Amino acid sequence: MELLPLRVGHAGEMARVLGDPVLHEFIGGAPLAAGALRERYARLAAGSPDPAVVWCNWVLRLRGDGPLVGTVQATVTPGRDTAETAWVIGTPWQGRGLATEAALAVTAWLAQLPVGLLVAHIHPDHHASAAVAAACGLAPTPHREDGEIRWERRTGSAPAAGS
Repeated sequence: MELLPLRVGHAGEMARVLGDPVLHEFIGGAPLAAGALRERYARLAAGSPDPAVVWCNWVLRLRGDGPLVGTVQATVTPGRDTAETAWVIGTPWQGRGLATEAALAVTAWLAQLPVGLLVAHIHPDHHASAAVAAACGLAPTPHREDGEIRWERRTGSAPAAGS
């Protein structure tokens, strides 16, 4: 799989990837039409309006001429020594390890930055995303935000071998 920096031009194909309402059961919201997604991607590509926050967004493409299959993102806040990450894989491509592959790549990259804490927020019933977070060395905490469990990892603690 390839991680490509998100561009506005990805919106049309990504509207189809993210268009299954079932996908939004855990991530919230509803599928966006291509035009609305194009506007969202334009805002994301412009970067955070807060100069203390860096938005990193990628689309995921199967190698070669493969289709786009999802997204992975990180919100880096160096002043708080924190990076929050999230991933979404389109319904037809779930269960193939693609979210784990993408999340591992991004969390490894984030661990190389001067960021001490990696964070993900996961719905308590989303077992697949919990498995991805665990594979990345994150562990659930007692903290809840908007009904989701906060998972954390200090960057000095790598995922266990064989995860």
